[in-house]
Amino acid sequence: MTSPRGRRPVVVGVDADPTKRMALAWAVDEAARRGSPLRLVHAQGVPTGGYRSREVRPSWEEWNQALHAEGERVLGEAVTFAESRRPGVEVSALLAEGHPAWVLREQAADAGAVVLGSWHLSATQELFTSASVALPVIAHARCPVIVVPEPEHFTQRPPYLVVGVDGSAHSAAAVDFAFEEAALCGAALRAIYVWHPPPLGTLDEHAALGECRRVLSETVAGRTATHPEVELHHEVVTGHPVEVLTEASAHAVGLVVGTRGRGGFAGMLLGSVSQGVLHHARCPVLTVPRPGHVE
Repeated sequence: MTSPRGRRPVVVGVDADPTKRMALAWAVDEAARRGSPLRLVHAQGVPTGGYRSREVRPSWEEWNQALHAEGERVLGEAVTFAESRRPGVEVSALLAEGHPAWVLREQAADAGAVVLGSWHLSATQELFTSASVALPVIAHARCPVIVVPEPEHFTQRPPYLVVGVDGSAHSAAAVDFAFEEAALCGAALRAIYVWHPPPLGTLDEHAALGECRRVLSETVAGRTATHPEVELHHEVVTGHPVEVLTEASAHAVGLVVGTRGRGGFAGMLLGSVSQGVLHHARCPVLTVPRPGHVE
């Protein structure tokens, strides 16, 4: 099956470390599943100690030449990896100048999906250091962004995806993408609505849970007809959304969430649940903007 994103490229940020290949492997497979071209992107930014050598004198021009040569080498190895993994995928490579977050935000403009690696930085590192790439890309991208952790995690068989549902427009877009992805991956889908009780409790918990079940049923209704091959399980779970979704997705192929759920504010980069699962999930996290999303 070819998705609506079929010929829009899957863009992947290529890491300089050849041992970190999980994001690249996911991107190659995603492009193959969708019949899409694959665009490998490596951003060369400010020179770092990793590029120093005794043969290169510290002039800006020579630093830039050294960075360019290293970037070409990194991309060449990545192209070889991609072509050997999926020979039928159309592969292109781009060496760009600038901070990786800015470069990948620009590349996301015409992409069907963007794939990034993750090394489970702490919340402080992710938000406040130059190593931060995922959050600004996700916050501004108009396409799904898939964050793939290193190292590889163990998935359950038969495979399944988890999607968080809360009744918002972002959540509905996430459910659409989750069904599409599950169909492409040959995976089952587990849709979860997490009810987080208010601090002071509720007068009628039974009614509140009933409303959650209604919203969940309405959200998934009709999508099974579009994707009859996807085995669907849906449930309402009580607890904190980040904790519940992280635990539910421990052995999943991936966890799908909207970039902003109920209670989100336009000025916020991401909803608290989106940020929380990015920091805690050990499986790939697939973040999906609502239709027409522009930052």
